[in-house]
Amino acid sequence: METSRRDVLKLGAAVAATGLTTAAAPDASKAQTTTAQAAPMPATQIPADNRLRLVSYTVAGTGAPKLGVARTDGQVIDIASAAQSAGEKLTYDPGSMVSLIEAGPAAVEQLRAIAAKAEKSALSSEVTLLPPIPKLSRNIYAVGWNYLEHFEEGKELRTDPNQKIPEHPVFFSKAVHVLNGPYGTIPFDPSVSTMIDWECELAVIIGKKGKNIPEAEAMSYVFGYTVINDTTARDLQQQKHGSQWFKGKSLDGHGPLGPWIIPAGDLDPGDLRLLLRVNGVVKQNASTKQMYFKIPRLIAELSSGLTLEPGDIIATGTPPGIGYARKPPEFLKPGDVMETEITEIGIMRNVIQAIA
Repeated sequence: METSRRDVLKLGAAVAATGLTTAAAPDASKAQTTTAQAAPMPATQIPADNRLRLVSYTVAGTGAPKLGVARTDGQVIDIASAAQSAGEKLTYDPGSMVSLIEAGPAAVEQLRAIAAKAEKSALSSEVTLLPPIPKLSRNIYAVGWNYLEHFEEGKELRTDPNQKIPEHPVFFSKAVHVLNGPYGTIPFDPSVSTMIDWECELAVIIGKKGKNIPEAEAMSYVFGYTVINDTTARDLQQQKHGSQWFKGKSLDGHGPLGPWIIPAGDLDPGDLRLLLRVNGVVKQNASTKQMYFKIPRLIAELSSGLTLEPGDIIATGTPPGIGYARKPPEFLKPGDVMETEITEIGIMRNVIQAIA
């Protein structure tokens, strides 16, 4: 589940760089580009062409993960090779995103400088993108009901339709084996669930260890941002296991992440455009400015009495437009192409695949 299909990286790079989105058939070679409406870019953001896109990848789908930088021309810079050519000694393992995160801001700036002067010998064009953090050692933290419109669209489906929005963030987690790549297939096993739903979300990557983090200091603990889909088995979530969320949100492969991480200093997360498409049809279209609990509040409350570690992932909640709340309800089925996008970051494309 962690391996992703051979990436047509030029499509993904174009998305982050130009605001174009791709509506692809399961065969990536038949992809077509279409223009999407993007939210205005705050003046504090680094121009898209200059943002650092940190990826984990393999060449031709083989070997150990490598740490790289995705360029806007569709090629990936092999950081280990680029550093060697530049005579630079790295302070982290060039095969580990978490090692880079633990090394801190100075390591990121060194990587940025190495990438800027990388030679052709350090470039790879045929790559398979993995999740930016290819293997998790801890569950993904997630937030429920963090967009008021999403809370409202689901009220008729809850046991108590008069329930009020909680005064504190609602936290749950997704098990480590949910992890999937930005172009990986999402398994569909009808013996387990037939009500697979989509949830486009901004993911926050924690950059340093912390506990009881003050809200005023919370953003200094953020390493960067990526895209996640909190793919959910609604029948498991709503009808079984006491209506708790963990199992329905923890099926293997039901957590595509990527396509890359944008460092926190390169991106203002306050007004990012979230888009979810199924077979090219827009199902979710919202902005992170609609979050009820903002990122500093989420980090402060999650870390209260609970230690956060470098590389921890926080999925910050989904906006309205989920399939379960539609009339009639809509769910993913084998062959569907699910595109999860934050226009200022990038796009994931995952095909729903039946398990024989």
